Amino acid sequence: MHAGDKLLFIVRLKKRMRYQFGLFCLLAFSLAQSAEMVRIPASEFLMGCTQSAHECEANEGKPGGQRVFVPSFYIDPYEVTVAEYHDCVVTGKCPPPKTHALNKYCNYDAPGRENYPVNCIDWPDAVNYCTLQGKRLPLEAEWEKAARGGSDAAYIWGAAPTCRDAVLNDGQTTGSVAGERDGCGEDRTWAVGTRPANAYGLYDMFGNVSEWVQNWYQPNALRLYAQGKLTAPSTGQRKVIRGGAWDEVQVALRSASRYAKTPRSGKSVWGSNGFRCAKDDTQH
Repeated sequence: MHAGDKLLFIVRLKKRMRYQFGLFCLLAFSLAQSAEMVRIPASEFLMGCTQSAHECEANEGKPGGQRVFVPSFYIDPYEVTVAEYHDCVVTGKCPPPKTHALNKYCNYDAPGRENYPVNCIDWPDAVNYCTLQGKRLPLEAEWEKAARGGSDAAYIWGAAPTCRDAVLNDGQTTGSVAGERDGCGEDRTWAVGTRPANAYGLYDMFGNVSEWVQNWYQPNALRLYAQGKLTAPSTGQRKVIRGGAWDEVQVALRSASRYAKTPRSGKSVWGSNGFRCAKDDTQH
């Protein structure tokens, strides 16, 4: 073999090794991500205005609840943090959300809030982040099933939550901000995972930040979900948000509570909005 051919062979071999190493790293990363997520098994569950829910809104389905079948899937145990989202921003693949410098309720770039949920974020940017992780936003029915953790009650705790259960305005807890009840008296979100996990091992499904899901909002969507149309409706003007937030009262943290906002915030600042990612279960 001539010297030139040897050099070309070596160059090609190095390229192939780099490519194979890259594939190995991508596979290892994907497996690590799946290992960190929680698998929610396939089953039917009672969604919306269940038998125990006495404070139902018209958009929460028929009284007594709506039976909805959800295939198995994976979901992140925690809300996406400032640090995790920042890692994506520095790569140039994620746009920064609204910052703490713009509004004190936004966690991004706030000193000491690296492990707080990223908030003040728009729906398309949440979708983009999850997609880059090989994930997606949860469907609304997936979200509620995971959040309930097997409970059919109005509140997963059996009674209206206090600040021992979730980060919210429980009407009584005070903290370092005089006269303030929001955020359990701190007038802000808290670090993720400061309250006990639910029966599936998921943290902050209710309270801290409310969470974007995939679906467009429609008042009677639960009827569509019961027909197996879990991705419906196909169009809309607002995206569904679930879970209630640090600046909301107890009723917003009911298992059936639904809310919605436009995908883009524009000049508004949505300090209560965050998200977590989900993923298909390809092994079922």
